[in-house]
Amino acid sequence: MQRIVILGNAGSGKSTLARALGKRLDLPVVHLDTLFWEPGWVEPDAEQFRLRVSEAIATDAWICEGNYARRTFDLRLPRADLIIWLDTPRLTCFTRVILRSIMNRPRSDLPAGCTEKLDRAFLTFLNFVWNFDRGYRPGIDAVRQAIGPQIPTVHLRGRRQIEAFLGSLPGAPEACFE
Repeated sequence: MQRIVILGNAGSGKSTLARALGKRLDLPVVHLDTLFWEPGWVEPDAEQFRLRVSEAIATDAWICEGNYARRTFDLRLPRADLIIWLDTPRLTCFTRVILRSIMNRPRSDLPAGCTEKLDRAFLTFLNFVWNFDRGYRPGIDAVRQAIGPQIPTVHLRGRRQIEAFLGSLPGAPEACFE
């Protein structure tokens, strides 16, 4: 596995797993949110975003976390060796998103110039998180099936499955999922 795509809801643990895998396999990690968002949560030009993603995955090895199915799957999936779907329960995702916003901890996957705050946009985002599995995931999976049906896909649900998956990989024996 040299090119891994990690998918899942906001708060599902995509960034945390990507960092753990990157450490375990000694691979660079690409956080799509940092490539997408401009300061102040401003969306970039579509071609500018695609160029950033193309450049980030131009190497032979990477872990790329984030969905952006219709925008970037055609760039990422033809090169991917593995897809990991984090099947985290929506209440867990919802709670994590709220807690990380309240705690306002520095995050390596948070785009420069973007801060999480409890405002109207955040409430819209919480609606997205709550309705992800029913409203958004089917579309993401349909694009994945259309572009990369042959790519092995692993579904992980919960800390135990994630830790077992990490433990099955070559690399540093210490626990990586913190």
